Amino acid sequence: MTEEAVSQQAADRAEPTTACCHGGAKMAVLAYRWGKHEINQHFTINNAKLISLVVVVLLTMFHTASRYYGGGDSCEWLLSRGRYLGENVWQPYGCMMHKYKSIEAKTCLAEKRVAFVGDSRIRQLFYSFIKIIDPGRVEDGNKHADISFDDKSPSLYVEFLWYPEANNSMKDRMVLWTHDASTKPDVVILGAAAWSIKLHSGSSETLQQYKVNLTAIAAPLEKLADHGEVYWVLQEPVNEEALSENRKMITNQQLDLYNEAAMEALNSSKRNSRSRIKLVSATRQAALETISQSDDGLHLPESARDVGAMVLMNSVCNKLLRPIDGSCCQPLPAPNLLQKLSAGFFLSSALIFLLLHFLGNNRHHRHIPPDVESLEEKKPATAAVPLGPKALFQALCKMGLIMGYFYLCDRADVFMKEQKFYTHSTFFIPLIYIFVLGVFYSENSKETKLLNREQTDEWKGWMQLVILIYHISGASAFIPVYMHVRVLVAAYLFQTGYGHFSFFWLKGDFGLYRVCQVLFRLNFLVVVLCVVMDRPYQFYYFVPLVTFWFVVIYGTLAMWPQILQKRANSSGMWHLGVLAKLLSLLLFICLFGYSQGFFESIFSVWPISRLFELNGSIHEWWFRWKLDRFAVIHGMLFAFVYLVLQKRQVLSEGKGEALFSAKISNLFLFLSVIAFITYSVWATNCENKTECNKMHPYISVVQILAFILIRNIPGYARSIYSSFFAWFGKISLELFICQYHIWLAADTKGILILIPGNPSLNIMVSSFIFVCVAHEISHITNDLAQVVIPKDSVALLKRLGGVGVTSLAILLLARGNQTTFGPD
Repeated sequence: MTEEAVSQQAADRAEPTTACCHGGAKMAVLAYRWGKHEINQHFTINNAKLISLVVVVLLTMFHTASRYYGGGDSCEWLLSRGRYLGENVWQPYGCMMHKYKSIEAKTCLAEKRVAFVGDSRIRQLFYSFIKIIDPGRVEDGNKHADISFDDKSPSLYVEFLWYPEANNSMKDRMVLWTHDASTKPDVVILGAAAWSIKLHSGSSETLQQYKVNLTAIAAPLEKLADHGEVYWVLQEPVNEEALSENRKMITNQQLDLYNEAAMEALNSSKRNSRSRIKLVSATRQAALETISQSDDGLHLPESARDVGAMVLMNSVCNKLLRPIDGSCCQPLPAPNLLQKLSAGFFLSSALIFLLLHFLGNNRHHRHIPPDVESLEEKKPATAAVPLGPKALFQALCKMGLIMGYFYLCDRADVFMKEQKFYTHSTFFIPLIYIFVLGVFYSENSKETKLLNREQTDEWKGWMQLVILIYHISGASAFIPVYMHVRVLVAAYLFQTGYGHFSFFWLKGDFGLYRVCQVLFRLNFLVVVLCVVMDRPYQFYYFVPLVTFWFVVIYGTLAMWPQILQKRANSSGMWHLGVLAKLLSLLLFICLFGYSQGFFESIFSVWPISRLFELNGSIHEWWFRWKLDRFAVIHGMLFAFVYLVLQKRQVLSEGKGEALFSAKISNLFLFLSVIAFITYSVWATNCENKTECNKMHPYISVVQILAFILIRNIPGYARSIYSSFFAWFGKISLELFICQYHIWLAADTKGILILIPGNPSLNIMVSSFIFVCVAHEISHITNDLAQVVIPKDSVALLKRLGGVGVTSLAILLLARGNQTTFGPD
C-alpha cells in the first residue's frame, strides 16, 4: 500500500471524528444560546420587579403578624435565644448585639448601682461583667463571700452578694432594698439552684420549697423592677461526666425542673399583667455548646460567661447609648420634622397621581417589547417625549413606596437584623458563583476599542458585585481582601477621571445643562435618603467623593484656555497646555493631601461643612479623600495619552487585532501580569491597615493599569464582554447606595433578615429584592432628570435658585440634629 493511500485512509477515519467534534461544538453553542434566550424570554426585569413587590408585601405581613402574635420584643430575643456564629461570636435571635468597650460601659453605668446576687456561677457572671468595665480586673480568692467593685471616676458601683440558695435570707435582702432607697440597686441580677440540689440531694421536697421561696421573693423583685431592672438567670447545663462525686446529684434533668419552677413562679408574680422580672436564658443556650470545655463540669467556660455579661450589658445600655450595631432592646426614635415632611410629600404625590389616573389625564402607553438579551425595554428610535404630569407623579409615587421599604428595613422595628461574621467561605464561594455566571453570559462586543462602553460597564459591574460580597461577608476584617477592594474603589474613581475627561475632550460640552444632569443623577438618591433615613450627606461617602471630583475635573478643563481635541489637532503645543493643567491639578491635590490643617480649614466653613461632616467632624471626609486622591488624575492622564495615541493611529483596535505589535504586546502583557501578581503578593502580606493605606494612593494605579492592559491588549479579549456584569454595571451607583439600608442593615453594620432561620434563602430573597429596587431607582432617576433639569437656560437658572433656597432651608432645619453614625 502506498504512503498516499495510507494517508487517505487515515484522513477518512479521522473525518467522522472531526465532524462529530464540530457537530458537538455547534450543538453546545446552540444549547448555550437557546438556554440564555429562554431564561431571558420568560424572566424579564419587569416580571422580576412585580414578583419582588409581591414578596415584600407578603414578608411585611408575615413579620408584622409574627411580632404581634408571637412576641416580637427584641429584648426577649436578646435574653433568651441565640447561636454561635463562630468561636466566641454570639448572635442573638433577630437582632444585633453591640460589643461594649470600657469607656462605653462606664458612660452607661455612671451614677448607677448594680447587684449580682446568687451562687458561684453568678459570681463568674459578675467577674465577666466587671471585665467589660475594667479589662484589667482579675478574680480574687474570695469564693463564699461578698465582693464589690467601685469606680470613682464615673461613680459606678457593682457588687456580688453571696446567696447560694433562694431562701428567706435572699428574700430579706430584696425586701430591705425596697425600703432603703440609699442602698437599692438600679440593676439586680439573681440566680440560684445548684446549691439547693447539692445540699438536699435533689429531693422533690426541696424543689417544692424552691418554688414556694421564689414565689415569695417575686413580690419584692416586682417592686424593685418598678424603678429599676431585675434579671433572673436560669440555670445553665452541667457536664455530668466531669462533675466531682459530691456534685453528681446536680444533673441536667434536675436543673431543667428548677428552671421550670423559676419560670412558673416568676411569670405568675403579676396576675393581671406581664411580669417585669426578665428571665435570662441566653447563657444557658451558649453553655449548651460550650459546657464540654468546663474545667469541673459545673462552672461555665469563659466564652459562655462572656456571652452572658455582654447580653446583660446590651439589655441595660442599648436604650441609653443607642449604638448603631446594637439593635437589641433599643427603642425606635420618633421621626423628625424632615422625615414627616418627606412622608407628606410622597403621600401627596401618590394622591395626585391617583387623581390624574382616575381623571384619565394620561396618554395611551404603547407597549415596548423587552430586549430578551438584556432584560431591558428597547428604547424607541425617535427622540424621547417629555414626561407629562402623570408620569412625573407616578415616578414620585414609586419613589415614595421604595422609600417606605427603606424605612421599614432600617428604621422601623419590622424586619430582623443580624451581625456580620467573616469566614473565607462566605466571601470566596459567592465570588466563584458570580464569576461563573459572568462567563455564562459572555457576548460579542459591538465595538473593540480600548475601554469601550460595554467593557467599562462590565468592569463596574463585577467590581460592584465584589464590593457587595465584601460588605455583607464582613471581609474588611481580612486585610488582603480589604486592600484589593480598596483598589476597586480607586478603579471607580479612575473611571470617573477617564470618562469625564474623555467626554469633555471629545465633545467640548461645558454647558450648565450637562453639569446639572450629571450632578442630579449622582446625588438624587442620596439627597432623598439623607432626608428619609436621617443621615448626613457624608455618610454615603462615595457620592460626595465622585461629586467632588466631577466638579474638580469640570473646573480644570473648563477654565481658560479650554483645550479640546479639535483645537489640539491643529497644533501639538496645545497638548502641553493639557499637561500643564494636569500638573496644576496634581499640585492642588498635593497641597490638600499633605496639609490636613489647610484641608480642614477649607471644608469646615458653613454651609460646606454640613456636606462633609460626620459626627461633627470632617475626619471621615479627609480619610476617604486622601486614600484615593491620585486615582482621578491617573484616569485623566490615561485618557489623554490613549486619545492622543488613538488619534495618531498608533493603536490597532480592529476586531481580533492585538493593541500593539506582537513583540510589544507580549512585553506589555508579561509586565502587566508581573505587576498584577506583585501587588497581590504585597497586599497578601499586609499586616497593618494603617501602614498599607499610606502606600495605597501611590501604588493602586499599578494594578489598575495592569488589569486594563491584560483586558485590552489581546484582540479576542476586547471582542467579548459579559452582559451579566455589564447589566449590573449600569446600576452600580444605585447598588452601592441601596445596600446601606435594604441589603445590609443598621447602616451597613449588620445584615437584613427577611427569612429568619435560613441564611442562604435569606440572602437570595433579600438580594433579589435589593437588585430590583436599585434598577427601578435608576429608571426613576433618569425619568425625573428629564423633568427637573430643563434644557432652557432661563428655566434651569430659576430651578437652580429654587433648589438653592430649599437646600438652605433643609440645612437650617437639620442644624443641631446630630446623630452618631459611621459607615463600614
